[in-house]
Amino acid sequence: MGLIKAITSSVSQTLGDQFKEFVTCPSIDSNVLIQRGIVNHGKGNKNPSEGVISNGSAIVVPEGMAMMIIDNGEIKEFTATPGTFTYDTSSEPSIFTGKLGEGIKNTFKTIGKRFTYGGMPARDQRVYYVNLLVITGNKFGSPQPRKITDEKYGMLEVTFLGEYAFRVVDPIMLVNSVIGAHPADTVYYEDVIGTQLQSKFVEKLTQAITVVMRKHKVSFGDIGLYNGDISEEMNVCLDDSWKKNFGLEVVDVAIGDINLTDESMIKVNKIDEATIFSIKNLQSGLMASAS
Repeated sequence: MGLIKAITSSVSQTLGDQFKEFVTCPSIDSNVLIQRGIVNHGKGNKNPSEGVISNGSAIVVPEGMAMMIIDNGEIKEFTATPGTFTYDTSSEPSIFTGKLGEGIKNTFKTIGKRFTYGGMPARDQRVYYVNLLVITGNKFGSPQPRKITDEKYGMLEVTFLGEYAFRVVDPIMLVNSVIGAHPADTVYYEDVIGTQLQSKFVEKLTQAITVVMRKHKVSFGDIGLYNGDISEEMNVCLDDSWKKNFGLEVVDVAIGDINLTDESMIKVNKIDEATIFSIKNLQSGLMASAS
């Protein structure tokens, strides 16, 4: 089985009729991560079989998408290169990685043959598209106070909220983890992130904030200036739960607000007052102002 780059012209109904099957990706919302392709039977296929992608069929891969063909539970073909491809069952599998790089080939070798469906018919071929665009506007917050270590104030309890953006960097890993015994035609971001990964995100964000504060020797009030550093640290912290298991990567973290608990606020005020009265020039200024 292989993919052969067919044409680069625009898609039309007339074009689709030239092939036995013409597989396309329907329009999707920005929060869709995985979408099953639509199989259109062209005029050249007089007796189509559902669940079978015929030899000589065409598959369209839109910009910003990865495509894979799953045949009886095995990933047979993969490409992240946009264009129109002809499906050739007589040739070897073709892996076009696009902007994802060579690393995806290793995933194909180790994961592709281990992909399994549960309770599927004897012959079932499906085309899945994976959204490679950056998914933005994902809100996060700490429902309970979290402990961070401040260079100046020591251990503090804070609450925070903000938004993050992520993208799929390993589509094969994502599909392998999500599409299983009960495959859905559409998988949304909420279906994948869910409560477990979201909780893990907040947990690791607390760790990332502390690491960045220690690295740059900044206090909690200035942490919003280091969103890029926090994003990098988050990918280190989330590597096992996000990237290795689901092929996801955080690309941006924006902390909108970070607040101290009442107890921590009292602690910070006491330390600030002690600092002021330990400096002679500040003491003189305060006395002059009081006078």
